[in-house]
Amino acid sequence: YANKVGESFPVLVPVSVVRLSYAVATEYVVADSMDKGYLKNRLWIKKTKYRQVGIATADTLIWQGLAAVAIPEFTINRICWATQHALANMKFLPHPVKIWGVVAAGLGSIPFIIHPIDRGTDWLLDNTVRKYYGSS
Repeated sequence: YANKVGESFPVLVPVSVVRLSYAVATEYVVADSMDKGYLKNRLWIKKTKYRQVGIATADTLIWQGLAAVAIPEFTINRICWATQHALANMKFLPHPVKIWGVVAAGLGSIPFIIHPIDRGTDWLLDNTVRKYYGSS
């Protein structure tokens, strides 16, 4: 969740900190993909083929890249942007309330966006690339 939390704080931290959260999330995606390939490779001795190892690794990389990094980052970024612009028009609110309102909107959206993004990513992959290689 590093990238999701990082994307919720654009009004409080430098852009470099937000980008660092992307790096942490990307490292997780790569590590998880390698782990899935490694686990599939351990089974290779008995019943899998190299193609299945590659499919497991690639499928995890694509799924995690979309569902854990790209789509949530974009979604939270847009939620924070919209909140920031909405609060900017509320002249009666003090500046700290506006700033923390953006952060609260970003963080508060996380529990609500995760499951729809996961299900949407499953649907997307099931109806595109997984048709070509079969899910593994």
